[in-house]
This record gives sequence, C-alpha cells and structure tokens, in this order.
Amino acid sequence: MDTIYALATAQGKSGVAVVRVSGPLAWQSGIALAGVLPEPRRAGLRRLVDADGGYLDEALVLCFEEKHSFTGEAVVEFQLHGSIAVVRSVLTALKVQAGLRPAEPGEFTRRALENGRLDLTQVEGLADLIDSETESQRRQALRVLSGDLGRRVSDWRRDLIRAASLLEAVLDFADEDVPVDVTPEVLELITNVRAALELELSGFAGAERIRTGFEVAIVGAPNVGKSTLLNALAGREAAITSDVAGTTRDVIEVRMDIGGLAVTLLDTAGIRETHDRVEAIGVSRARDRAAAADLRVFLVEEGSELDMSPEADDLILESKGDLRNDGKGISGETGQGLDALISDIQERLSNKAGRASLVTRERHRQALEEGIFSLNVALPVVAEGPDRYDIAAEEIRVAIRRLSMLIGHVDVENLLDEIFSSFCLGK
Repeated sequence: MDTIYALATAQGKSGVAVVRVSGPLAWQSGIALAGVLPEPRRAGLRRLVDADGGYLDEALVLCFEEKHSFTGEAVVEFQLHGSIAVVRSVLTALKVQAGLRPAEPGEFTRRALENGRLDLTQVEGLADLIDSETESQRRQALRVLSGDLGRRVSDWRRDLIRAASLLEAVLDFADEDVPVDVTPEVLELITNVRAALELELSGFAGAERIRTGFEVAIVGAPNVGKSTLLNALAGREAAITSDVAGTTRDVIEVRMDIGGLAVTLLDTAGIRETHDRVEAIGVSRARDRAAAADLRVFLVEEGSELDMSPEADDLILESKGDLRNDGKGISGETGQGLDALISDIQERLSNKAGRASLVTRERHRQALEEGIFSLNVALPVVAEGPDRYDIAAEEIRVAIRRLSMLIGHVDVENLLDEIFSSFCLGK
C-alpha cells in the first residue's frame, strides 16, 4: 500500500494538532522530520525540520508498529502546536517526500477494516461516535464501536456453520448408514439463532431513533398556541407567532437535546378544514408528519375536540394556561407547565430508547430480516429428513452470507465507498 498522511484533528487554529502518517514508509518519514524516533508507543519530544534543515516545530512524536496501530500498519503521529502555519509547513514537508501521498476521506479507517483491526459495524460505530451530539448517541456509538454487534454476529455464524456442516456431513455419506440423527441438533441451532436475530431486530426502531433523533410533533387547531410553545421550548423565536389563525403553513423543525436524547420538535400547521389551497397543503403536511412522528403533543382549548386520534403515549394538554385561573394547562407565554412537559417527553422517549438494540442502520435491519427469512425456510425442510438436507443447507448458507455482509466479510465493496465518503480527512 501507499504511505498516506493527513491532519487527524479539525482544520483551523487549535491548542494541539495531530498529523498522522501510515504505511510502509511511515517510520522512514518520521526519521526524516524528527531524527531518532522514540520507542514504539512512547511519546518523545522532538525538533521537526524539513528537507533543507529548516526548523518547523517542536512536537511530541508517537510511533506504532504494524498490528499495534489504529490502521494495523506502521504509523507515526506528530502532535504539533495547533497553528495553521505550523500544520501547513509539516504537511508540505511530508508532501515532498518520495512515496507519500495525502490520505483520502476515511482512508485510515478503511485500512483498519482491511487489516482486520475493525469490522464494518465498528466502522459505522466510529462514524456515529464522531457525529454524536447527545449522551445517548455517544453511548450507543461506543457500544457498536466496541465490537459487541460483531461478536454476536460471529457467534450466530458459528452456530449456523455448525448446523450446515452437520447436514453436509450426512449428504457426504448418503450411501452409507449414518448412526446419529443430526436433525434435533440442527433444528435447535437454527431455532436459537433465529430467536436471537428476532430479538435484536425488535430493538431496531429505538436504536435507529437514538442515532438519527426522535421526532415530536406539536399538533392542534389554528391559533391554539403551538408556535408559542415551540418557541418557549426552543428558547428562541424559531416560529412566527400571531393572533391570526393559519400563520404556520409549513412544518418548522427545531433540534434539541432532551435528557441526552436528540429530539426534533415539529411545529405544524393548524389542523382544520379550509378552502385556502396553500393552507390546505400545510394541513396535509401537518397530518402526515404528525402521523410519522414518534410522539405527538396535542394542544386543545377547553371544550374542543381533537382532529386526530392520539396514540397510547401521546400527550394531550390544555393550551393557554396563562388565561386560566385554576393553574391548569400549559402556556408558552409564561412557561407554565413547560418543565412537566419536558419531563413527560423525556420519560416517553426514554422508554422507547430503552428497548434499543445494537442494530442501528437500515442495512443491518435488512441483513437480519433476510437471514431470518432463510432460516424460516430451512426449519421445516430440515424436519422433513435427509432427503431434503441439501435444500436446507443452502438456505442456511444464505443466512450465513447475510450475516457475513453485516460485518463486512463479503460483497460490500460498493457499500464501503459510500460509508467512507462520509468520513473526514485524517480519519
């Protein structure tokens, strides 16, 4: 492989900047800039110079041997002063060295995958960790990055390989008497793996929402106080408020962190029958987004009825509590009831998140569903006896391939290009 280099920390001025070099010429490159390198995995303070002996910076230098670095290759890292000029000068000094080239987006991580340091689910966990904005996203990304899902997949594959090998052993000796009936063991293996896949799949919705964020729609009739409530929750004027009914005609979104969960609040158009074509489009969008949201907050005035049917977890609140004398209801104007509303939203979404699995992406869901489908086909075929073992073994092999794709062992080249294109340079 080529030897690659890049700035591994964010662009711009900072206290410290890290430049990483990875590949067969990494240590040679480090010697050219820093002279004698420190012992592997021990930092050493070194004076960096360019090819002409020009002083570049004083930096901490770290070296990693093959199989002991992030990429699995020989690596040198320079921890520089975070000046834009210093970083530029060091990158320029690397650029003129023979055999080195700038890294492409995600190339360090891709090499970690290709060298067996990470599986594909861990790569996705790393991407999610970099993008995490909330505590729940951070925790979930770390669980995936730790390799928990990959280890589970490896266990499932091992059991299915055992099941397929038992069937194939019978097929190999079809002309002889086989003293042991393998059917019970194969059925048990398939049944247990299928149950584990179904359990993991059942937590997909919660896990995906932790990663991408929950949606909470504020729903109600025109001029009931939805935009005022959104602004109060957001702490800023995110939506136009007016005493004119029908002011909000499109869905307004505000991103928030509620109890460590990423939540997008949706202010929707007032739901009512209207002959105004533009407002009617807004009402239609409001109904669609509200129906698709994870939770709905219905604002109603005393004595009025809901225009949509609430679901079990939805919240129904009486609006304009500041105009009441009994202390009931909620008000975006005065803040009455806001703390209780936030607490209720957090409780309901936390319950949904609590059922989350390690299956966080659509491709994970698809791989598990296809694996379950193949195992459902295989189970009754196995029960029919040795004459059908060849068909059952093939279905089990299909399930194994689906799980192999999940962790990046087969048929994922196009997928890799898509995943790594979202990584930043230096990662």
